Amino acid sequence: MSGKILVLGGAHIDRRGRISGETAPGASNPGTWFEEPGGGGFNAARNLARLGFDVTMISPRGGDPIGEMVSEAADFAGINDRPFVFLDRKTPSYTAIIEKDGNLVIALADMELYRFFVPRRLSIRWVRDAFAATDFILFDANLPEETAAAIVARAKALGKPVAAIAISPAKVVRLLPCLEGIDYLFMNEAEAAALTGRRPDDAAGWPSLLGDIGVGGAVVTRGQRELVAFKDGRALLLQPPISDDVADVTGAGDSLAAGTLSALMRGHPLEEAIRHGAAAAALTVQSRHAVNENLSPDLLRDMLSLVPAARILQ
Repeated sequence: MSGKILVLGGAHIDRRGRISGETAPGASNPGTWFEEPGGGGFNAARNLARLGFDVTMISPRGGDPIGEMVSEAADFAGINDRPFVFLDRKTPSYTAIIEKDGNLVIALADMELYRFFVPRRLSIRWVRDAFAATDFILFDANLPEETAAAIVARAKALGKPVAAIAISPAKVVRLLPCLEGIDYLFMNEAEAAALTGRRPDDAAGWPSLLGDIGVGGAVVTRGQRELVAFKDGRALLLQPPISDDVADVTGAGDSLAAGTLSALMRGHPLEEAIRHGAAAAALTVQSRHAVNENLSPDLLRDMLSLVPAARILQ
């Protein structure tokens, strides 16, 4: 194993309907239906486990067949799964409609259970032990605002680096009170705009805008356009590889976070780490799954040959 990482956040069911032809809003569209375990934190955790890391996952889960399906997927991925199980509640779900080119039309997130992951649960003995034993902490914005702040505070008290996944424009604002304690925040432009309240004229403006609100390190994706990454006054642009074979974009951002963190934990500088992240994301969109079922360190190295060098902004 290449290190221990603790992941806290979303682990639920993803349901995705894919439209077969041209999208007709307000009408019945022929298509196919597919479901699998997912969630921002869980997708990243499975990617990290496939890349050789010792991963522990903590998340709320219902006492239902969907919760059992998520647990089985965690075991299959080699994750040390430590859920809080609420026997009388249902496991959260994410339902999305996807166009035939793989892009998202609309999604509905039924995530009520996550509000029961309150800060006091971090005081449970085995949870404290998990924090103490890990090398890196990753969480997502599915969790309540106060819990996110408590995770960051616990990580900082232990001297552990911490990263976060934004999840959505509506949820990323939960991280506002603890932004300064997050070492790396992974988000897209819509989520970055939700934090800052505005957009720069071009990608190079994101480090300054986000820095003004206390973000010390981040990766901002922009679809197939150049992504921007910055940390400690160093900013970079990277053109992700453009795939002609997009099966589904679900999970791309989560895999980008996992790929980037895997390289950072192995000692690579940021400019090389985001290349690993872009390679992992490219592999994900080629799969109909939120985590590419063939992902491995060797496959990631092969994809790296298609990822250009990052451009240094400052």
